[in-house]
Amino acid sequence: MIRAGVLGATGYAGIETVRILSNHPTAEITFAASKTYAGKKISDVYPNLKGVCDIVLSEVDIAQIKEKCDVVFTALPHGASKEVIPSLYDAGVKIIDLSGDFRYNDEKVYEKWYGAPHDCPKLLKKSVYGLCELHRSEIKNADIIGNPGCYTTCSIMALAPLLNAKAVDTKNIIIDAKSGVTGAGRTTNLDYSFCECTENMRAYKIATHRHTSEIEQELSLIAGEEILVSFTPHLVPLKRGILATSYANLNGDYTDDDIYKIFADFYKGEYFVRVLKDALPETNHVAGSNFIDIGFKVDKRLKRVVVSSAIDNLFKGAAGQAVQNMNIMFGLDEKCGIANGGFYL
Repeated sequence: MIRAGVLGATGYAGIETVRILSNHPTAEITFAASKTYAGKKISDVYPNLKGVCDIVLSEVDIAQIKEKCDVVFTALPHGASKEVIPSLYDAGVKIIDLSGDFRYNDEKVYEKWYGAPHDCPKLLKKSVYGLCELHRSEIKNADIIGNPGCYTTCSIMALAPLLNAKAVDTKNIIIDAKSGVTGAGRTTNLDYSFCECTENMRAYKIATHRHTSEIEQELSLIAGEEILVSFTPHLVPLKRGILATSYANLNGDYTDDDIYKIFADFYKGEYFVRVLKDALPETNHVAGSNFIDIGFKVDKRLKRVVVSSAIDNLFKGAAGQAVQNMNIMFGLDEKCGIANGGFYL
């Protein structure tokens, strides 16, 4: 049995990790930390877990974690993870970080987009970007995983096959993405309150969203050249879900069948990737699941391909992919504990 700890267990990504692990057949939660709710049962904070997970929340305690855990999920705010992860690494536990602190190949990129020094660049070099379908072989032997962001997972996976096949121009890629409100985390910020979000929709952080740098890092690796993208996120009145619509100019006279073959070949055998033919994704088809649905349409008039992709931002975009990473790291069936279909309703 894998002994798992969750730090930041009462945030949205943290509690989703707890919920998934509570049903995992070969993992058990042996430590859960929350600065705000230390001393309380997690099921008192989230009553949906009564009788399912009643562990008492603690402050972060490295000695206890070392004794009790084989792997730790750090669902902490950006900047906080890199303060605790060096001690966790020295304690010999495997680490899956859900913040942005260990997602980068170059600390200078992190510092540019996060506006702060990284502090532990040596550990950053040891971390592996945990997009499972692209970095599976590296994840198997990793001790630190930088679990990808939600927008990044949805966007990278929509464009990777096309760049790998050299099917699109690399200079004019546009990503228009829309996320549910849980993407902002559990916050009291007025912008994310019910009355501000319901029956409303808005763009934000145009040309400055941090996930842009992750998308560019991974797409550049696939393309073998520097890729810059125009990325615009939007907030929509959903609890869960991301829908990304990506636009790229084609390098040839491709048909819908040609594009389908590129995607089907690239993701052959990938359980969690559903390439749709003659259909487009919807967020309610993936909500509550670890699936990504990808559809597309060739615009022959403009010689452009439009790719639509959908994930659950809390599942494939955070906690579900984190557990998928854990499964790979410990040699389990990758689908273990996360093979369920979506909620739909």
